[in-house]
Amino acid sequence: MIDNLNRYFDHSVLKSEIALADILRLCQEARENQFFGIAINPCWVADAKRELIGTGIKIISVSGFPLSANRTDVKVFEAVRGVEDGADEIDMVANVGWLVSGEFGRVEREIFEVRKNLPAHTILKVIIEAPKLAPAAQVEATKAVINGGAQFVKTATGFFGGATVETVKRLKQAAQGKIKVKASGGIRTFKETVALIEAGADRIGSSASVEIMKESRPAPAR
Repeated sequence: MIDNLNRYFDHSVLKSEIALADILRLCQEARENQFFGIAINPCWVADAKRELIGTGIKIISVSGFPLSANRTDVKVFEAVRGVEDGADEIDMVANVGWLVSGEFGRVEREIFEVRKNLPAHTILKVIIEAPKLAPAAQVEATKAVINGGAQFVKTATGFFGGATVETVKRLKQAAQGKIKVKASGGIRTFKETVALIEAGADRIGSSASVEIMKESRPAPAR
């Protein structure tokens, strides 16, 4: 059993068709379960901030999500505005085209540009879309995340494949204790969640957090 399992979760709703009612429900679920945070698209950050003020639940906004091919200055603006609207953390997507081309220096410089424009206390996580990368490229991408000054490397957006135990172990080893690892993408069961945490995940991103918490609780005695 994982102690304080709820505190691993960034409870997420990141589909384009999400409505305000979905955001309000997400905030309520986060309060009821005392999740670490919620991950949402930038247009909803101010709404979520009003709902969660004083709760201690973190708001995570995204930058370059999900396709990653935005200009760097657009990613910077999106991240900075997210913080201005009330986000505590930013999950940015590294340029996947550069990653698959082996242009890790360009990726590092882009991460650095986003990082330097954010307040020092703002956590920056970088999604490397690991399902699109060979194992060696995942390692090099993690090094770029470290050198760019971010605090987490994150497995995936979930749009092109998800987190695996093998990937989390690889990223954890590549991180060498310098940054943390967030597992995200297709995590829907308690068993998967435990396996990913045991593999080294420091945070879990999932839209199924409530169901996973229910599954984690012992069945009532008959």
